Amino acid sequence: MEIIDKALEFEQRKHTFKTTSERIESSREVKSLILSLNDIYKVDKDPEIMDLMKRLTVIKQKIEKRLKGRP
Repeated sequence: MEIIDKALEFEQRKHTFKTTSERIESSREVKSLILSLNDIYKVDKDPEIMDLMKRLTVIKQKIEKRLKGRP
C-alpha cells in the first residue's frame, strides 16, 4: 500500500509554493495520487480511502484556485 503512504505523506507536507512551476507539479502529483487511490477504492470499497481522497481533493482545489488567480 505504498500509494496510501505517499498520499498520507503528501497530506502532511507543508504546502507553501514559491513558484508557479512548484504549484503545477504539486497539482499533478496530487491528481495522480487521487486517481491511484480511486482505482484501489473501486476494488476494496474502504471508507477510509474515500476520506483520504476527499481530503486530497480539498488540497488540490486550493492549489488550483491559487494557480488560476483571483479576479
